[in-house]
Amino acid sequence: MDSTDDAQVSPHQTLRQVRRALEDLVLFEGRQFIVPAQVSEQIGADPRPPREDASSQQPAPELGAPAPAVAAGRVTSEAASASGGGELASFRQQICECTKCELGHTRQRFVFGSGDPNADILCVGEAPGADEDRAGEPFVGAAGQLLTKIIEAMGMKREDVFICNVLKCRPPNNRDPLPEEVASCEPYLKEQIRMVAPKVICCLGKFASQALLRSQSSLSRMRGQQHEYEGIPLVVTYHPAALLRNAAYKRDTWEDVKWVRRIYDGVEL
Repeated sequence: MDSTDDAQVSPHQTLRQVRRALEDLVLFEGRQFIVPAQVSEQIGADPRPPREDASSQQPAPELGAPAPAVAAGRVTSEAASASGGGELASFRQQICECTKCELGHTRQRFVFGSGDPNADILCVGEAPGADEDRAGEPFVGAAGQLLTKIIEAMGMKREDVFICNVLKCRPPNNRDPLPEEVASCEPYLKEQIRMVAPKVICCLGKFASQALLRSQSSLSRMRGQQHEYEGIPLVVTYHPAALLRNAAYKRDTWEDVKWVRRIYDGVEL
């Protein structure tokens, strides 16, 4: 008999459905938000875990990171322009043919950024990866899926924030960005930040953090404190790709994410 003729919901299917429902819940208690354990498991943390010292990552020139293809329902830069992001969309058109450095000749697509052009939270990564290079959108692969879960654990949707990278073009073979490449793209990022005017910037990974803070400190030294970029609060955390490689970073990332949310909520720290 064809299984579709007499479909039954197994206990395992029911449990999975319940878990998905629980993972979608984000509870707020006063001014401090609490996420159920199931949601915290998405980034490998307890609802309110103790802070742990993070292992330092290798230093680097100024940045470099992955970013993979476009998922359904995602707000692209074009869609953003239709919803009030005209200035940002116009800026994209001005720079999308950039060839200021060699990456402009080796890329497939210029990866400008995506999301709400008036977002209160701006996430900044390192550089596009192979998937992003094909799609022309940031964070569309495995690391991007994890970033989406992290954003949802904050009680938001991915399209509520604006996501971009320091570099707009993929470095060949995903190598670390060169200082001159960062220097070429930095004015573009600065202008994006000015146009979006977020309440808080979340730097994903060492390279993005070093570039915006003009620091050569390790990520572990930059974490755990509030920085500022031109008067905007800035929080440093691990790149989602690092969490996929090392689960030990997930607990610290959860603490960083809660910090971002508190700044967004206007909670005095």
